Amino acid sequence: MKKTLIPALLASALLATLPTLTFAQAAPAATAAPQSQAGKVVLDASSRILSTLQQRRAEFSKNPTALRSYIDSELNRTFDRDYAARLVLGANARGASDADVKLFADAMADNLMQRYGSALLTIQGKPSFRLKGEQPLPGNRGVKVSTELLRAGSESTPVEYMMRNVNGQWKIFDVNIEGISYVQTFRSQFDAPLRQKGIQEVAKELRAGSLQAGPAGNGK
Repeated sequence: MKKTLIPALLASALLATLPTLTFAQAAPAATAAPQSQAGKVVLDASSRILSTLQQRRAEFSKNPTALRSYIDSELNRTFDRDYAARLVLGANARGASDADVKLFADAMADNLMQRYGSALLTIQGKPSFRLKGEQPLPGNRGVKVSTELLRAGSESTPVEYMMRNVNGQWKIFDVNIEGISYVQTFRSQFDAPLRQKGIQEVAKELRAGSLQAGPAGNGK
């Protein structure tokens, strides 16, 4: 499981929440910790996404545009993509306009959707999801929701969601899988291209597919 699940999640960056939440269906595993509002967002999203993918599998298989539209709506609903993009950009975000950050975030999501979106339709089995607990992040930045992904015949996989409250709604901005953060992974991958070319050019190359978001670590 780890050989396929972990690389797929990390390679999916802005889509990391969706494969994780999809595999992490709470059906009907009991939670090990009381549900907080942030934890409830994770549990509710997992059930909603998996149910929709199952119900609309045939439609999405025939119509990739519909799948992309659905995933985009879920990203807007559960994922703080612009804030996450700023974290991925790191020092390269200094002096960047909100428009440039959004340009990068959207280009990265589009690139990843083209490469990995169809993988969401190949989920097999009935994994279960356990909420372990929640603790505040340093600097009052939000909370960390700790979970375990469980599947018959496989070891449990720890998955942590970094979340912050945006206008009264808890949104995910980073996913940590077995100690590996997707924000840190993609910051390392894109740092050199961003320093060499700038945000707008990197976004352009992501859109064109000449630069790929993936686990290689070199942006290609």
